[in-house]
Amino acid sequence: MIDVDNKLIVSTPSDREILMTRVFDAPRDLVFQAMTDPKAIPQWWGPRRYETIVDKMEPRAGGAWRFINRDREGNEFAFHGVYREVSPPERLAYTFEFEGFPGQVSLETITLEEREGKTYSTNRIFFDSVEARDGMLQSGMESGASETMDRLAELVQRMRREQTAQGAQR
Repeated sequence: MIDVDNKLIVSTPSDREILMTRVFDAPRDLVFQAMTDPKAIPQWWGPRRYETIVDKMEPRAGGAWRFINRDREGNEFAFHGVYREVSPPERLAYTFEFEGFPGQVSLETITLEEREGKTYSTNRIFFDSVEARDGMLQSGMESGASETMDRLAELVQRMRREQTAQGAQR
């Protein structure tokens, strides 16, 4: 189920899977652009209390990515993976590993579908075990993911306004 009120819905359709859905009030090409532009990532990726640094980002099949969250005290928490599929503007698939728990690698597949100017995002996360999935759920990922998706929605709205303003200037 996707919430048309634009809030993140998190569910567990199987014992090794998390499903996150969200509607963005923007065309999918803007949502996809924000998800794959290294300059956009620090503006939305992770909770607001962290600064996000893009250490590496090669959004192509086989390309690596690594993002670092830094808190106010200077503590860093890094995440990395490899893109398996990058199909603009409809699909991204990549591995995800929190460096604080090495060896716990999940596979995320994000599908973007546009309907009437809105983007319906479906993110399926597959884990190697029930324990890995449950550990992710217990880590507070739901609130962090919700805040992250709110930030992404804010960014695509700014991008949309900028695009409209640029079009009006022509």
